[in-house]
This record gives sequence, C-alpha cells and structure tokens, in this order.
Amino acid sequence: MAEADSEANHKPRFRRVLLKLSGEALAPRQGSGIDPEALAEIAREVRDVAALDIQLALVIGAGNILRGSEYEARGMDRSTADQMGMLATVINALALQNALEQLGAPTRVLSAIAMHSVCEPYILRRATRHLEKGRVVIFAAGTGNPYFTTDTAASLRALEIGAGVILKASHTVDGVYDRDPVRDPDARRFDRLTYIEVLQKNLKVMDSTAISMCMDNSLPIIVFNLRKTGNIKRAVMGEAIGTIVGSVA
Repeated sequence: MAEADSEANHKPRFRRVLLKLSGEALAPRQGSGIDPEALAEIAREVRDVAALDIQLALVIGAGNILRGSEYEARGMDRSTADQMGMLATVINALALQNALEQLGAPTRVLSAIAMHSVCEPYILRRATRHLEKGRVVIFAAGTGNPYFTTDTAASLRALEIGAGVILKASHTVDGVYDRDPVRDPDARRFDRLTYIEVLQKNLKVMDSTAISMCMDNSLPIIVFNLRKTGNIKRAVMGEAIGTIVGSVA
C-alpha cells in the first residue's frame, strides 16, 4: 500500500499543460536577441517535462526582439507595431523548436499567421493531435490579431486545447508580489490569489483580458521563477512553488 501511495505521489498533477514564456527569458544578459545558452537551458527543462508523458504546449513572447507597444509609443500605427511583434514571436518559436529537436524532443510550431514555408498554420484539431502524439507544440504569432498580447494568446490557446493549468514562467521573480520586489526588498509574496484580487490590486500577473478569460473558465495559473532549474517540472508535479491564481485564495 505504501508503495502505491509513493508511486501516486510521483505522478504529474496535470496531464495537459500550457507554458507561457516571456521573450526576455531567451535574451542575453546585455542587449537583445537570443542567447544560445539560455535557449539550450530552457529546451532541456522543456524536454525533461515532456518526457514525463505530459502533453506540453507553449506560447512565447517577443520582448527580447521587439515590443509593439514601444514602437506605438514612438508614433507607429498600433496594428503595424503589433504585427511586427507577432512575427518576432515566430523567430523565438523556431529557435526553441530547433533547440528542442536537437535534444530529441519532437516539436511543432503552429502559427496564427499563415507562413507555410516555415511552420504549420494554427488549426485546433491539428494541435491536439500533435499533443496526443507526444509532440511539444509551440503556438506562435499570438492570436493573429493586433491589440491582443501573448498573455491573452496563452489563455486562449490553453482553453482551446483543454489544458489543466497555465504555467506562467517569470525570468525575474518567484511569484506574485504586492510591490516590485526588485525595487522594494520589503515586498510581500502571495502564495495564493483569486482572479478578482489580481484585477482589483492591478497585480502584474498577466494582462486583464487574459486574467478575465481564466476567471470565466476557472483555469488556474501558476506563476514561478524560470531561472531555478527544475521549477517547470516541480509545477507540473504539483509541488508548492510560486503563486497560484485561482477561484479560491
């Protein structure tokens, strides 16, 4: 009986997971672009989690290359700036795909903007079939529409594929704080929050559209530190790390 309990404790808590990565997670310590070492480290972590018989999908941002909001602030048309940002996510997705496949993890990139010569178009049934076959699926180009962030894309794709959780990986903090812990050492970290608390306190977990979508569909979010090796696996296994955002605090 004890052996059976031990085996159950080592089973992943979630069967299908969406991992949200920021583009900055791939960036070198100085400047912009893609750091091969950071890319390889993330790929190893993702490969190890996929090996747990987890159906794993990812959405990645493009802050390491460009942010549409910054170009809009300089006078560029918002739609054009957002489209540039969406294309930049495809660059990151292709880089991560290559890193994963070099480690032997079969991976598919599905883009919300059709570009058949470099990746597959996003089709829900195709995405779920890839997941069922054990392939890591990377959703690129956000939602394919301007005015929506990759956070919103993560919530949308997670709901479409029936993911059990969104894993929001941070490259700077180990959860959600009441203030910026980088600037204020007295900032307090929350272990659990409700969606409403996140919205009311204006906490920078994900944008309000993404949080509202998760709230309306009771999809939990776990915010944790990507920089600590093994944290993606810990989150999937159900260990208490970071901050959980859900219906009940």
